[in-house]
Amino acid sequence: MNFLIPANSKKSLLIFGLFNPFDLILFGSGVGTTLLLMMILPLANTTMAFITIAPAVITGFLVFPVPYYHNVLTVIIGVWNFYTTRQKFVWKGWCAVDEQEKEK
Repeated sequence: MNFLIPANSKKSLLIFGLFNPFDLILFGSGVGTTLLLMMILPLANTTMAFITIAPAVITGFLVFPVPYYHNVLTVIIGVWNFYTTRQKFVWKGWCAVDEQEKEK
C-alpha cells in the first residue's frame, strides 16, 4: 500500500497553474509602472528606453517559473533566508531521548 503524490498536486492552488496572487500583483505593478514611464519619459535614446522597460523586465524575471521551485523570487528568498538566519540543527535521532521526556 504505497501512495504516490502527483508532482503537480500544488498547481491547482495557483492561478493558471503558475502564479500566486502576489506574483500577479507584483508583475502587474511592474507593467503599470512601465506604462506610466512610457507616457512620462521621452524615449528618444536607448538609455531612457531601457530605464522605461526595466520595471516590467525585472518583475517578469522575478515571477518567471523555474524547475524545482515556484519562481525566481522564491529561490532568491530561500537563498537570502539561508544566508541571513542562524543555522542551528538539533539532532533528535531515532535513539535519542529528549530531556523533557525524561523528567516526566
